[in-house]
Amino acid sequence: MLVQTPAPPAPWSEPADASAFGPSALQPARGSLSLFTSWAPDPDPGTSEDYLFLNVWTPALDDRKRPVMVWLHGGGFTTGSGSAQAYDGVRLAKRGDVVVVTVNHRLNVFGYRYLDEYGDEFAGSANAGMLDLVASLEWVRDNIAEFGGDPDNVLIFGESGGGWKVSTLMSMQAATGLFHRVVVQSGPGLTLMETETASAATAALLAELGLDADSVGELRTLPAETIAAAATKLAGEGVSIGNRPVVDGVHNLRHPFTPAAPEQSKEVPLLIGSTRTEMSMLAGAFNRELFDLTWETLPAALEQGIPGVDGQAVVDGYRQLHPDIDAVNLFFEALTDTGAFGRGSFTLADRKAEQGGAEVYQYYFSWPSPVEGGIWSATYALDIGFVFDNVAKSESMSGTGERQQALADVMSEAWLAFARSGDPNHAGLPEWPAYDIQNRATMVFDDVSKVVNDPRGRERAIIDAAM
Repeated sequence: MLVQTPAPPAPWSEPADASAFGPSALQPARGSLSLFTSWAPDPDPGTSEDYLFLNVWTPALDDRKRPVMVWLHGGGFTTGSGSAQAYDGVRLAKRGDVVVVTVNHRLNVFGYRYLDEYGDEFAGSANAGMLDLVASLEWVRDNIAEFGGDPDNVLIFGESGGGWKVSTLMSMQAATGLFHRVVVQSGPGLTLMETETASAATAALLAELGLDADSVGELRTLPAETIAAAATKLAGEGVSIGNRPVVDGVHNLRHPFTPAAPEQSKEVPLLIGSTRTEMSMLAGAFNRELFDLTWETLPAALEQGIPGVDGQAVVDGYRQLHPDIDAVNLFFEALTDTGAFGRGSFTLADRKAEQGGAEVYQYYFSWPSPVEGGIWSATYALDIGFVFDNVAKSESMSGTGERQQALADVMSEAWLAFARSGDPNHAGLPEWPAYDIQNRATMVFDDVSKVVNDPRGRERAIIDAAM
Protein backbone atom coordinates (compact mmCIF):
# COMPACT_ATOMS: atom_id res chain seq x y z
CA MET A 1 0.00 0.00 0.00
CA LEU A 2 2.79 2.43 0.88
CA VAL A 3 4.63 2.30 -2.42
CA GLN A 4 2.18 0.97 -5.01
CA THR A 5 0.21 2.95 -7.55
CA PRO A 6 -3.56 2.28 -7.45
CA ALA A 7 -4.81 -0.75 -9.34
CA PRO A 8 -8.30 -1.45 -10.71
CA PRO A 9 -10.48 -3.38 -8.24
CA ALA A 10 -10.89 -7.10 -8.74
CA PRO A 11 -14.26 -7.82 -10.36
CA TRP A 12 -17.03 -9.43 -8.29
CA SER A 13 -20.21 -11.25 -9.25
CA GLU A 14 -22.41 -10.84 -6.17
CA PRO A 15 -24.03 -7.52 -5.21
CA ALA A 16 -21.88 -5.39 -2.92
CA ASP A 17 -23.53 -3.42 -0.12
CA ALA A 18 -22.77 0.24 -0.84
CA SER A 19 -25.40 1.77 1.43
CA ALA A 20 -22.96 3.11 4.05
CA PHE A 21 -19.70 5.05 3.99
CA GLY A 22 -16.58 2.97 3.58
CA PRO A 23 -13.68 3.33 6.03
CA SER A 24 -11.59 6.50 6.04
CA ALA A 25 -7.89 6.58 5.19
CA LEU A 26 -5.35 5.73 7.87
CA GLN A 27 -4.40 8.97 9.57
CA PRO A 28 -3.15 10.40 12.86
CA ALA A 29 -5.74 11.26 15.47
CA ARG A 30 -6.96 14.85 15.33
CA GLY A 31 -7.77 16.93 18.37
CA SER A 32 -11.43 17.77 18.77
CA LEU A 33 -12.46 21.32 17.96
CA SER A 34 -15.98 22.44 18.78
CA LEU A 35 -16.42 24.06 15.38
CA PHE A 36 -16.34 20.66 13.66
CA THR A 37 -18.67 18.80 16.04
CA SER A 38 -21.58 18.67 13.60
CA TRP A 39 -19.36 17.44 10.79
CA ALA A 40 -18.69 14.03 12.33
CA PRO A 41 -20.23 11.18 10.32
CA ASP A 42 -22.79 9.10 12.18
CA PRO A 43 -22.07 6.26 12.43
CA ASP A 44 -18.32 6.72 12.28
CA PRO A 45 -16.99 4.48 9.47
CA GLY A 46 -13.63 4.14 11.22
CA THR A 47 -10.35 3.60 9.41
CA SER A 48 -8.89 0.62 7.59
CA GLU A 49 -6.15 -0.33 5.18
CA ASP A 50 -8.96 -0.84 2.63
CA TYR A 51 -10.31 2.67 2.13
CA LEU A 52 -10.16 3.63 -1.54
CA PHE A 53 -13.87 4.40 -1.73
CA LEU A 54 -15.94 7.12 -3.33
CA ASN A 55 -19.48 8.21 -2.52
CA VAL A 56 -22.13 9.19 -5.08
CA TRP A 57 -25.32 11.20 -4.67
CA THR A 58 -27.64 11.44 -7.68
CA PRO A 59 -31.22 12.63 -8.22
CA ALA A 60 -31.99 9.59 -10.39
CA LEU A 61 -30.48 6.55 -12.08
CA ASP A 62 -31.41 7.49 -15.62
CA ASP A 63 -29.77 8.45 -18.89
CA ARG A 64 -29.79 12.20 -18.29
CA LYS A 65 -26.42 13.89 -18.50
CA ARG A 66 -26.15 15.95 -15.33
CA PRO A 67 -23.12 18.03 -14.31
CA VAL A 68 -20.83 16.09 -11.97
CA MET A 69 -19.27 17.77 -8.91
CA VAL A 70 -16.33 15.83 -7.42
CA TRP A 71 -15.28 17.05 -3.95
CA LEU A 72 -11.72 16.57 -2.68
CA HIS A 73 -11.65 16.83 1.11
CA GLY A 74 -9.38 19.04 3.20
CA GLY A 75 -7.03 18.17 6.04
CA GLY A 76 -3.89 19.02 4.14
CA PHE A 77 -2.47 15.83 2.68
CA THR A 78 -2.49 14.24 6.13
CA THR A 79 -6.03 13.86 7.49
CA GLY A 80 -9.65 14.04 6.40
CA SER A 81 -12.35 12.00 4.73
CA GLY A 82 -15.04 12.27 2.10
CA SER A 83 -17.63 11.20 4.69
CA ALA A 84 -17.97 14.39 6.77
CA GLN A 85 -21.56 15.55 7.29
CA ALA A 86 -20.78 18.95 5.80
CA TYR A 87 -19.96 17.20 2.50
CA ASP A 88 -23.28 15.34 2.32
CA GLY A 89 -24.37 15.71 -1.29
CA VAL A 90 -28.14 15.25 -0.93
CA ARG A 91 -29.22 18.90 -0.90
CA LEU A 92 -26.79 19.98 -3.61
CA ALA A 93 -27.82 17.10 -5.88
CA LYS A 94 -31.53 17.83 -5.43
CA ARG A 95 -31.20 21.60 -5.61
CA GLY A 96 -29.16 21.70 -8.78
CA ASP A 97 -30.04 18.39 -10.47
CA VAL A 98 -26.37 17.40 -10.37
CA VAL A 99 -24.38 14.32 -9.37
CA VAL A 100 -22.10 14.82 -6.36
CA VAL A 101 -19.07 12.61 -5.63
CA THR A 102 -16.73 12.60 -2.62
CA VAL A 103 -13.51 10.62 -2.42
CA ASN A 104 -11.20 8.88 0.05
CA HIS A 105 -7.57 8.45 -0.91
CA ARG A 106 -4.18 7.69 0.61
CA LEU A 107 -2.88 10.33 2.99
CA ASN A 108 0.20 11.26 5.01
CA VAL A 109 3.09 8.79 5.04
CA PHE A 110 1.03 6.25 3.08
CA GLY A 111 0.24 8.60 0.20
CA TYR A 112 3.35 10.74 -0.17
CA ARG A 113 6.62 8.92 0.41
CA TYR A 114 9.49 9.67 -1.97
CA LEU A 115 11.30 6.36 -2.55
CA ASP A 116 12.29 6.75 -6.20
CA GLU A 117 16.01 6.83 -5.44
CA TYR A 118 15.80 3.35 -3.91
CA GLY A 119 14.99 1.59 -7.17
CA ASP A 120 12.79 1.63 -10.25
CA GLU A 121 10.14 -0.43 -8.49
CA PHE A 122 9.41 2.59 -6.29
CA ALA A 123 9.03 5.10 -9.13
CA GLY A 124 6.15 7.45 -8.50
CA SER A 125 5.63 6.47 -4.86
CA ALA A 126 5.86 10.11 -3.76
CA ASN A 127 2.50 10.88 -5.36
CA ALA A 128 0.47 7.76 -4.64
CA GLY A 129 -2.28 9.81 -2.99
CA MET A 130 -2.63 12.04 -6.02
CA LEU A 131 -2.70 8.99 -8.27
CA ASP A 132 -5.59 7.67 -6.18
CA LEU A 133 -7.45 10.88 -7.08
CA VAL A 134 -6.62 10.41 -10.75
CA ALA A 135 -7.99 6.86 -10.48
CA SER A 136 -11.19 8.19 -8.91
CA LEU A 137 -11.63 10.64 -11.80
CA GLU A 138 -11.05 7.81 -14.25
CA TRP A 139 -13.80 5.88 -12.44
CA VAL A 140 -16.09 8.89 -12.84
CA ARG A 141 -15.25 9.10 -16.55
CA ASP A 142 -16.01 5.41 -17.06
CA ASN A 143 -19.01 4.92 -14.76
CA ILE A 144 -20.80 8.13 -13.85
CA ALA A 145 -23.22 7.90 -16.79
CA GLU A 146 -24.77 4.93 -14.96
CA PHE A 147 -25.66 7.37 -12.17
CA GLY A 148 -27.18 10.00 -14.43
CA GLY A 149 -23.99 12.06 -14.72
CA ASP A 150 -22.19 13.53 -17.71
CA PRO A 151 -18.54 12.38 -17.94
CA ASP A 152 -17.88 15.31 -20.26
CA ASN A 153 -18.95 17.89 -17.68
CA VAL A 154 -16.99 17.21 -14.49
CA LEU A 155 -16.12 19.86 -11.93
CA ILE A 156 -13.51 19.17 -9.24
CA PHE A 157 -13.62 21.31 -6.11
CA GLY A 158 -12.04 21.27 -2.69
CA GLU A 159 -11.11 23.37 0.34
CA SER A 160 -7.75 23.78 2.09
CA GLY A 161 -5.76 20.63 1.26
CA GLY A 162 -8.57 19.80 -1.17
CA GLY A 163 -7.92 23.06 -3.00
CA TRP A 164 -4.23 22.23 -3.15
CA LYS A 165 -5.14 18.84 -4.61
CA VAL A 166 -7.29 20.55 -7.25
CA SER A 167 -4.41 22.89 -8.08
CA THR A 168 -2.04 19.93 -8.38
CA LEU A 169 -4.36 17.98 -10.66
CA MET A 170 -4.43 20.99 -12.97
CA SER A 171 -0.75 20.37 -13.75
CA MET A 172 -0.62 16.54 -13.63
CA GLN A 173 -0.36 14.98 -17.06
CA ALA A 174 -2.24 11.89 -15.89
CA ALA A 175 -5.27 14.04 -15.04
CA THR A 176 -5.51 15.76 -18.43
CA GLY A 177 -9.06 15.68 -19.77
CA LEU A 178 -10.59 14.15 -16.64
CA PHE A 179 -12.24 17.39 -15.48
CA HIS A 180 -13.63 20.49 -17.15
CA ARG A 181 -14.05 23.12 -14.41
CA VAL A 182 -12.29 23.68 -11.10
CA VAL A 183 -12.95 25.41 -7.77
CA VAL A 184 -10.17 26.14 -5.26
CA GLN A 185 -11.48 27.14 -1.82
CA SER A 186 -8.87 28.42 0.64
CA GLY A 187 -6.19 26.16 -0.75
CA PRO A 188 -4.18 27.64 -3.61
CA GLY A 189 -1.47 25.14 -4.50
CA LEU A 190 1.35 27.19 -5.98
CA THR A 191 4.20 24.76 -5.30
CA LEU A 192 4.93 21.17 -4.33
CA MET A 193 7.81 19.59 -2.44
CA GLU A 194 11.22 19.33 -4.09
CA THR A 195 12.97 15.98 -4.24
CA GLU A 196 15.81 17.08 -1.95
CA THR A 197 13.42 17.85 0.89
CA ALA A 198 11.36 14.73 0.23
CA SER A 199 14.50 12.58 0.20
CA ALA A 200 15.58 13.86 3.61
CA ALA A 201 12.11 13.15 5.03
CA THR A 202 12.21 9.60 3.70
CA ALA A 203 15.70 9.01 5.08
CA ALA A 204 14.51 10.12 8.53
CA LEU A 205 11.56 7.73 8.39
CA LEU A 206 13.69 4.80 7.26
CA ALA A 207 16.18 5.45 10.04
CA GLU A 208 13.37 5.55 12.62
CA LEU A 209 12.14 2.20 11.29
CA GLY A 210 15.66 0.71 11.34
CA LEU A 211 15.73 0.33 7.56
CA ASP A 212 18.27 1.33 4.91
CA ALA A 213 18.75 1.08 1.16
CA ASP A 214 19.25 -2.67 1.38
CA SER A 215 16.15 -3.33 3.47
CA VAL A 216 13.80 -0.64 2.19
CA GLY A 217 11.64 -3.31 0.54
CA GLU A 218 10.43 -4.31 4.00
CA LEU A 219 8.16 -1.27 3.90
CA ARG A 220 5.80 -3.44 1.88
CA THR A 221 5.34 -5.92 4.72
CA LEU A 222 5.67 -3.79 7.85
CA PRO A 223 2.38 -3.31 9.71
CA ALA A 224 0.76 0.00 8.88
CA GLU A 225 0.60 0.81 12.58
CA THR A 226 4.40 0.53 12.84
CA ILE A 227 4.97 2.93 9.96
CA ALA A 228 2.37 5.38 11.24
CA ALA A 229 3.84 5.32 14.76
CA ALA A 230 7.30 6.11 13.41
CA ALA A 231 6.00 9.03 11.37
CA THR A 232 4.02 10.37 14.33
CA LYS A 233 7.09 10.16 16.58
CA LEU A 234 9.20 12.11 14.10
CA ALA A 235 6.52 14.75 13.65
CA GLY A 236 6.29 15.14 17.41
CA GLU A 237 10.03 15.77 17.50
CA GLY A 238 9.71 18.50 14.88
CA VAL A 239 11.24 16.42 12.08
CA SER A 240 9.76 17.09 8.63
CA ILE A 241 8.11 13.94 7.34
CA GLY A 242 7.19 15.33 3.93
CA ASN A 243 3.51 14.49 3.69
CA ARG A 244 2.67 16.19 0.41
CA PRO A 245 3.16 15.70 -3.34
CA VAL A 246 6.60 15.95 -4.87
CA VAL A 247 7.94 17.28 -8.17
CA ASP A 248 9.30 13.82 -8.90
CA GLY A 249 9.82 14.01 -12.67
CA VAL A 250 7.47 11.04 -13.08
CA HIS A 251 3.94 12.12 -12.20
CA ASN A 252 4.51 15.74 -11.24
CA LEU A 253 6.81 17.34 -13.77
CA ARG A 254 6.46 20.89 -12.43
CA HIS A 255 5.02 23.02 -9.66
CA PRO A 256 1.31 23.62 -10.25
CA PHE A 257 1.33 27.44 -10.46
CA THR A 258 4.96 28.47 -10.15
CA PRO A 259 6.34 30.29 -12.01
CA ALA A 260 3.16 30.40 -14.10
CA ALA A 261 -0.13 28.60 -14.64
CA PRO A 262 0.05 25.15 -16.28
CA GLU A 263 -0.59 25.09 -20.01
CA GLN A 264 -2.55 21.84 -19.94
CA SER A 265 -5.47 23.39 -18.00
CA LYS A 266 -5.42 26.72 -19.81
CA GLU A 267 -8.96 26.22 -21.13
CA VAL A 268 -10.40 25.00 -17.79
CA PRO A 269 -12.46 27.74 -16.04
CA LEU A 270 -11.45 28.48 -12.45
CA LEU A 271 -13.41 29.74 -9.44
CA ILE A 272 -11.13 30.57 -6.50
CA GLY A 273 -11.33 32.36 -3.17
CA SER A 274 -10.69 32.51 0.56
CA THR A 275 -12.25 33.69 3.81
CA ARG A 276 -11.58 36.93 5.67
CA THR A 277 -10.16 35.43 8.86
CA GLU A 278 -8.80 32.02 7.86
CA MET A 279 -6.25 32.33 10.63
CA SER A 280 -8.74 32.74 13.48
CA MET A 281 -8.98 28.95 13.39
CA LEU A 282 -5.60 28.04 11.93
CA ALA A 283 -3.77 30.08 14.58
CA GLY A 284 -6.37 30.75 17.26
CA ALA A 285 -7.44 27.15 17.76
CA PHE A 286 -3.88 26.30 18.78
CA ASN A 287 -3.26 29.39 20.88
CA ARG A 288 -6.40 30.69 22.56
CA GLU A 289 -4.41 33.53 24.13
CA LEU A 290 -4.56 35.24 20.72
CA PHE A 291 -8.21 36.03 21.44
CA ASP A 292 -7.03 38.17 24.36
CA LEU A 293 -4.81 40.47 22.29
CA THR A 294 -4.97 44.17 23.10
CA TRP A 295 -3.76 47.24 21.22
CA GLU A 296 -0.70 47.15 23.47
CA THR A 297 0.21 43.49 22.80
CA LEU A 298 -0.87 43.40 19.14
CA PRO A 299 2.27 44.86 17.46
CA ALA A 300 4.58 42.25 18.98
CA ALA A 301 2.15 39.46 18.08
CA LEU A 302 2.09 40.64 14.48
CA GLU A 303 5.87 40.70 14.36
CA GLN A 304 5.95 37.13 15.58
CA GLY A 305 3.24 36.01 13.19
CA ILE A 306 4.65 37.88 10.16
CA PRO A 307 8.45 37.73 10.46
CA GLY A 308 10.18 40.93 9.41
CA VAL A 309 7.13 43.17 9.59
CA ASP A 310 6.84 46.41 11.54
CA GLY A 311 3.86 45.51 13.73
CA GLN A 312 2.94 49.05 14.71
CA ALA A 313 2.94 50.17 11.07
CA VAL A 314 0.47 47.40 10.24
CA VAL A 315 -1.74 48.36 13.19
CA ASP A 316 -1.74 52.02 12.17
CA GLY A 317 -2.49 51.25 8.53
CA TYR A 318 -5.32 48.78 9.20
CA ARG A 319 -6.96 51.06 11.77
CA GLN A 320 -6.95 53.90 9.27
CA LEU A 321 -8.75 51.67 6.75
CA HIS A 322 -11.05 50.07 9.32
CA PRO A 323 -11.68 52.46 12.24
CA ASP A 324 -14.10 50.03 13.94
CA ILE A 325 -11.82 46.96 13.85
CA ASP A 326 -10.73 45.41 17.15
CA ALA A 327 -7.22 44.14 17.98
CA VAL A 328 -8.08 40.45 17.68
CA ASN A 329 -9.71 40.68 14.25
CA LEU A 330 -6.93 42.96 13.01
CA PHE A 331 -4.41 40.27 13.94
CA PHE A 332 -6.25 37.44 12.20
CA GLU A 333 -7.06 39.50 9.12
CA ALA A 334 -3.44 40.63 8.72
CA LEU A 335 -2.15 37.07 9.04
CA THR A 336 -4.72 35.91 6.50
CA ASP A 337 -3.95 38.74 4.08
CA THR A 338 -0.25 37.93 4.03
CA GLY A 339 -0.58 34.14 4.20
CA ALA A 340 -0.86 31.27 1.78
CA PHE A 341 -4.66 31.32 1.57
CA GLY A 342 -5.36 35.05 1.28
CA ARG A 343 -2.44 36.35 -0.75
CA GLY A 344 -1.92 32.98 -2.39
CA SER A 345 -5.44 32.89 -3.81
CA PHE A 346 -4.91 36.24 -5.55
CA THR A 347 -1.50 35.07 -6.83
CA LEU A 348 -2.96 31.92 -8.33
CA ALA A 349 -5.85 33.87 -9.87
CA ASP A 350 -3.39 36.37 -11.35
CA ARG A 351 -1.30 33.63 -12.94
CA LYS A 352 -4.29 31.83 -14.35
CA ALA A 353 -5.80 35.07 -15.71
CA GLU A 354 -2.47 36.05 -17.31
CA GLN A 355 -2.69 32.94 -19.52
CA GLY A 356 -5.55 34.44 -21.48
CA GLY A 357 -7.42 31.13 -21.57
CA ALA A 358 -10.64 30.18 -19.80
CA GLU A 359 -12.16 32.72 -17.45
CA VAL A 360 -11.31 33.08 -13.77
CA TYR A 361 -13.78 34.12 -11.07
CA GLN A 362 -12.63 35.23 -7.63
CA TYR A 363 -14.67 35.26 -4.41
CA TYR A 364 -14.04 36.45 -0.86
CA PHE A 365 -16.08 35.10 2.06
CA SER A 366 -16.66 37.83 4.66
CA TRP A 367 -19.73 36.60 6.60
CA PRO A 368 -18.93 36.35 10.34
CA SER A 369 -20.16 33.27 12.17
CA PRO A 370 -22.15 33.98 15.36
CA VAL A 371 -21.10 30.78 17.13
CA GLU A 372 -19.20 31.05 20.41
CA GLY A 373 -19.98 34.72 20.63
CA GLY A 374 -18.62 35.41 17.16
CA ILE A 375 -14.94 34.99 18.11
CA TRP A 376 -14.10 33.05 14.94
CA SER A 377 -15.53 35.66 12.54
CA ALA A 378 -15.27 34.57 8.86
CA THR A 379 -13.00 31.66 9.58
CA TYR A 380 -11.35 28.84 7.65
CA ALA A 381 -13.76 26.17 6.28
CA LEU A 382 -16.85 28.20 7.24
CA ASP A 383 -17.84 28.57 3.58
CA ILE A 384 -18.17 24.80 3.02
CA GLY A 385 -21.57 24.44 4.68
CA PHE A 386 -22.91 27.28 2.51
CA VAL A 387 -21.48 25.87 -0.73
CA PHE A 388 -23.07 22.45 -0.06
CA ASP A 389 -26.34 24.07 1.16
CA ASN A 390 -25.65 22.20 4.39
CA VAL A 391 -25.76 24.85 7.11
CA ALA A 392 -27.98 22.53 9.15
CA LYS A 393 -25.18 19.95 9.10
CA SER A 394 -22.56 22.58 9.77
CA GLU A 395 -24.43 24.12 12.69
CA SER A 396 -21.45 23.96 15.05
CA MET A 397 -19.53 26.21 12.67
CA SER A 398 -22.16 28.54 11.25
CA GLY A 399 -25.22 28.27 13.46
CA THR A 400 -28.57 28.04 11.71
CA GLY A 401 -31.24 30.56 10.86
CA GLU A 402 -32.65 32.72 8.10
CA ARG A 403 -29.35 34.57 7.53
CA GLN A 404 -27.45 31.33 7.16
CA GLN A 405 -29.94 29.80 4.75
CA ALA A 406 -30.18 32.97 2.66
CA LEU A 407 -26.41 32.95 2.12
CA ALA A 408 -26.42 29.19 1.45
CA ASP A 409 -29.05 29.78 -1.23
CA VAL A 410 -26.82 32.36 -2.92
CA MET A 411 -23.53 30.46 -2.68
CA SER A 412 -24.76 26.98 -3.56
CA GLU A 413 -26.53 28.39 -6.64
CA ALA A 414 -23.28 30.08 -7.72
CA TRP A 415 -21.33 26.83 -7.46
CA LEU A 416 -24.08 24.96 -9.29
CA ALA A 417 -24.14 27.55 -12.08
CA PHE A 418 -20.37 27.26 -12.40
CA ALA A 419 -20.64 23.46 -12.57
CA ARG A 420 -23.12 23.74 -15.42
CA SER A 421 -21.41 26.36 -17.55
CA GLY A 422 -18.14 27.63 -16.06
CA ASP A 423 -19.87 30.90 -15.10
CA PRO A 424 -21.13 31.41 -11.48
CA ASN A 425 -23.61 34.18 -12.31
CA HIS A 426 -27.25 33.63 -11.37
CA ALA A 427 -30.34 35.68 -10.62
CA GLY A 428 -29.65 35.87 -6.88
CA LEU A 429 -26.37 37.77 -7.27
CA PRO A 430 -25.31 41.11 -8.74
CA GLU A 431 -23.39 40.74 -11.98
CA TRP A 432 -20.11 38.92 -11.27
CA PRO A 433 -17.42 39.90 -13.81
CA ALA A 434 -14.56 37.62 -14.74
CA TYR A 435 -11.30 38.32 -12.94
CA ASP A 436 -8.36 40.10 -14.52
CA ILE A 437 -5.15 41.45 -13.00
CA GLN A 438 -6.07 45.06 -13.76
CA ASN A 439 -9.30 45.12 -11.72
CA ARG A 440 -9.27 41.89 -9.69
CA ALA A 441 -13.09 41.89 -9.58
CA THR A 442 -14.15 39.76 -6.62
CA MET A 443 -17.54 38.66 -5.32
CA VAL A 444 -17.62 39.40 -1.59
CA PHE A 445 -20.09 37.00 0.04
CA ASP A 446 -21.93 38.40 3.06
CA ASP A 447 -25.51 39.07 4.12
CA VAL A 448 -25.55 41.43 1.16
CA SER A 449 -23.08 40.15 -1.44
CA LYS A 450 -21.39 42.57 -3.80
CA VAL A 451 -18.51 42.86 -6.27
CA VAL A 452 -15.43 44.72 -5.06
CA ASN A 453 -12.26 45.26 -7.07
CA ASP A 454 -9.20 43.85 -5.28
CA PRO A 455 -10.93 43.80 -1.88
CA ARG A 456 -7.72 43.26 0.14
CA GLY A 457 -5.31 45.15 -2.09
CA ARG A 458 -4.89 48.08 0.28
CA GLU A 459 -4.27 45.76 3.23
CA ARG A 460 -1.63 43.78 1.34
CA ALA A 461 0.04 47.06 0.37
CA ILE A 462 0.21 48.08 4.04
CA ILE A 463 1.92 44.83 4.94
CA ASP A 464 4.34 45.10 2.01
CA ALA A 465 5.28 48.64 3.02
CA ALA A 466 5.84 47.50 6.60
CA MET A 467 8.32 44.79 5.67
